[in-house]
Amino acid sequence: MSSDIFSRPLDVAKYGLIYGGAQKNLSMAGVTFVIVKEEQLGKVNRPIPTMLDYRTHVDKGSMFNTPPVVPIYCALQNLKWIKAQGGVEEMERRAKARAELLYGEIDRNKLFCGTAKEEDRSLMNICFVMKEEYKELEAEFQQYAAAAGMQGIKGHRSVGGFRASCYNAMSIEGVQALVNCMKEFEAKH
Repeated sequence: MSSDIFSRPLDVAKYGLIYGGAQKNLSMAGVTFVIVKEEQLGKVNRPIPTMLDYRTHVDKGSMFNTPPVVPIYCALQNLKWIKAQGGVEEMERRAKARAELLYGEIDRNKLFCGTAKEEDRSLMNICFVMKEEYKELEAEFQQYAAAAGMQGIKGHRSVGGFRASCYNAMSIEGVQALVNCMKEFEAKH
C-alpha cells in the first residue's frame, strides 16, 4: 500500500501481510510499515536474510536496525492529526470531495479528459491530459498553471499530461484553485 493508506477505512484482518510506503499519506520518504499476522511469520520455504525475516523485527520490538527517527516522529504527528480530524472516515470523505470537484471539471472542460475509466479513477492521484484536438496546448497549460501557483502537476511518467496528487493534506481550496486555473485557461482558448 502507498498512495491510499489512511485515506479510507480498511479491514486489515482480511490480509496476511500489508507492506506500505509512508511517503504519501503517512509520513515522509524513509520509513515503511508492515502489518503482519503472527501466523504468517516464518512461512518461507527458502533461507532469507535476517533483515527480511519479519520475525527478527517482531522479536526486537521493531528495533533490529537504527530506525529513521524523524520520519517515524512525522508519522506519529500525522496519525494524531488524522485522528483529530475525524479519522480515516473523514479522510475518505475529504478525498471523495476533492476528487468529485476535480473530476467534475475534467469531465466538463472542453480542453481536458481523464486517463482512467470512471470506475478505476484514483482519489489520490488524478491524472488527466489535453484532449487530442488541444494537445498542442499542453506545454502552455503547464506554464500557465505554474504561473498561477500550481506546483507538481506535471504528468505521470506512464501517461504524460498532468497529475494532481490529492493526498490527505491537500485542502479542498487547493483543488478549487486548480479547477479555477483550468476554467480560466479554457476561457482563453
